[in-house]
Amino acid sequence: MRLASLAMYISPPPVAEATTMFWSFLRNTLRDEGVEDVPEALDEQVRYDEAWRHPDLLLAQTCGYPYVKHLRGKVRLVATPIYGHPGCDGPDKCSFIIVGRDADARSLEDLRGAKAAINEPDSNSGVNLLRASVAPLSRDGRFFSSVVETGGHRNSIDAVASGIADVAAIDCVTYGNTLRFDPERLSGVRVLAETVKGPGLPFITRASATDAEVGVLCRALERAAAEPALAKARDALSLKGFEVLSDTDYQPLADLERDAHDLNYSVIA
Repeated sequence: MRLASLAMYISPPPVAEATTMFWSFLRNTLRDEGVEDVPEALDEQVRYDEAWRHPDLLLAQTCGYPYVKHLRGKVRLVATPIYGHPGCDGPDKCSFIIVGRDADARSLEDLRGAKAAINEPDSNSGVNLLRASVAPLSRDGRFFSSVVETGGHRNSIDAVASGIADVAAIDCVTYGNTLRFDPERLSGVRVLAETVKGPGLPFITRASATDAEVGVLCRALERAAAEPALAKARDALSLKGFEVLSDTDYQPLADLERDAHDLNYSVIA
């Protein structure tokens, strides 16, 4: 049986429920197209980032920064979703740099010496885009006084709201889902700035997949984006469609890392 894992946006609960509905449609469509060994349900046992390199991967969603750092040549791009949240522009999206609701900061410069929260080191939205924003302001490779790793964007929101951290970068899709379905979580924070935009989280499959298999996956996603019976699920996901991007389209995310390195700010510090 192939592996399917769509674990990047699975909260709050309405998003998780819509993702399950979305997969059910894809599963049936792929089976109707003659694809073999399509799993009944999305995998919940394999860690999301381990699924990306699984030899039996049928479909998963990764982050653009891990893609350009670790996955090029080891997976195949399928299509990139287009979301309707503020901060999204076609397949591109930004992160919102948040601070505490009552924080004095009014500009990025005001964050010098602050405590930063990151979700995980290889995150595009939580690290790469934040680093690109503050790298020009860094001095001798430092900008923040300390950095705490939270393990997830919602945890980073909570860290800022509670004062454990002063600042975090939250991808606009997570922020939009939270604002819509769990607004109380954002009551203790505010948006200070937006990062630059870059290509969003692509759907991928295993490197050994044939062109025909990738084509079937693309067609299934296109059908899911237009299927009337999925309107409610798409609305919950704020999903507007898909765009097929190339490896070259993701290069700007690697360029952001290179530019920060050139400014002697290779890591968030």
